[in-house]
Amino acid sequence: MMLQRPVMVRTPVVRVPLWLMAIWWCLKTLTLAVVVAVRWWWISAPVLALAGLWWRLGWPGPVAALVAVAGGLVAWYSIDRASFDKWCWLRLLSRWRRFTYRRRWWSAMSTAGLVVRFNGRELLPEVKKVAARRGLDVLLVRMVTGQIPEDFAKVSERFAHTFGVVGVRVRPHRKPGLVYLTMVRRDPLAGVVPVLPVASTPDFRALPLGVREDGQTYELRLFGTQVLVAGATGAGKGSVIWSFVRSLAGGVASGQVRLWGFDPKGGMELGPGLPLFAKFACEDYAAMADLLDQAVTVARERAARLRGHTRQHTPTTDEPLIVLVVDELAALTAYLADRKLKERIRAALGLLLTQGRAVGVHVLAALQDPRKEVLPFRDLFPTRIGLRLAESSQVDLVLGDGMRDRGAVCDQIPQALPGVGFVVLDGDPTPVRVRFSFLADDDIRDMAGTYRPGGVIDGHTVPPRKPRPGPASGPGSGAGGRGSRENGWGLAA
Repeated sequence: MMLQRPVMVRTPVVRVPLWLMAIWWCLKTLTLAVVVAVRWWWISAPVLALAGLWWRLGWPGPVAALVAVAGGLVAWYSIDRASFDKWCWLRLLSRWRRFTYRRRWWSAMSTAGLVVRFNGRELLPEVKKVAARRGLDVLLVRMVTGQIPEDFAKVSERFAHTFGVVGVRVRPHRKPGLVYLTMVRRDPLAGVVPVLPVASTPDFRALPLGVREDGQTYELRLFGTQVLVAGATGAGKGSVIWSFVRSLAGGVASGQVRLWGFDPKGGMELGPGLPLFAKFACEDYAAMADLLDQAVTVARERAARLRGHTRQHTPTTDEPLIVLVVDELAALTAYLADRKLKERIRAALGLLLTQGRAVGVHVLAALQDPRKEVLPFRDLFPTRIGLRLAESSQVDLVLGDGMRDRGAVCDQIPQALPGVGFVVLDGDPTPVRVRFSFLADDDIRDMAGTYRPGGVIDGHTVPPRKPRPGPASGPGSGAGGRGSRENGWGLAA
């Protein structure tokens, strides 16, 4: 058998004149310069303009132009800072931040394990856009095929240390294959949020409670939800409760809203706002169970009346929205020594959480201990608020599985920031960082005196509702017994 010799292949040599090569390099350099000038027009255009002024007028030309531009920017900033930030400063800052993020992007993706090696090539996510805002940057990132937003959420803490930011939030884009990375550069919620104005008619679809990280007012939808608040001692649960009550104060005064208070601490937390509560229980656990049973009865009666007519109760003065405010839920569901009474309370709360939303009976509950045995029906609260928590494992217990990886680092909230927390809604995988408004005891007492039924709204006196007979007081009289008080107007005395 004859061995075949390998075929020798040689690339042909084409001799090009030096003048032709010079023309080629000149054209290539000119094309590259045009591309760079067009791509970075916000730099090249001012430079060319200044160069043209220098060519025509000498140094006085560009100096005068710079002084005029600086004066115009200062005047713009002084007259309308919001439009200056939106159309000038933040746009320039966005481009600069995009450059700085791209400098460390490859190393950040590689150390985080997000670089995909396929067919001998390295594929990494691409930064499509950077939008700088006050205190944070929002990066729009195109993921590599096969990646999901949870892959970025799991390494969000690594991103924070890599890019030197306070924290990183991850949320999916509406289009598949894209994800938002919010880089929090400084804490915009470091300052105390003052009391918010009270609307004469509350918007139950957007109750103002505090301020978000982007500086906008945070608004909570009450219709169709129940609210759970969890936080360690001193985390600011009172800020959440009273911000919530203040957002409803206008409806309380007009009769569209009735608040039922449950304060197992003996009235220490809810006591300053006692006149706002139509019914109030603070000492007798049997009275608290009776109030919960009354709420279940109201919910069932309304469901029977609304059946076949509507799917959502509309608050009126005849059938007001009822909000049960429970300061320490664990005292009713876990720490109560009377087993029968505890089971009765649990059963009533379970019915209210599952059947009360559509008929206008809502629950706002706060607790410190988020363990499963303490909070057996966490999933029945569509709206969950996590303040500062003692352990990282408690974050997912309160807010839901995987929420800490998505940026809800409740265990890292400093003690110096009470009232700061993360809000999670059912069906929305993105936690929202909020600081709730702070109400001192004097603010609460003033609010209670102004917006109690028969108070004043927007300078107009609201007449009280007609008295109705209240239940007899005394032991064994249900909601009117010790620890539960109700006057003739249905208001807490």
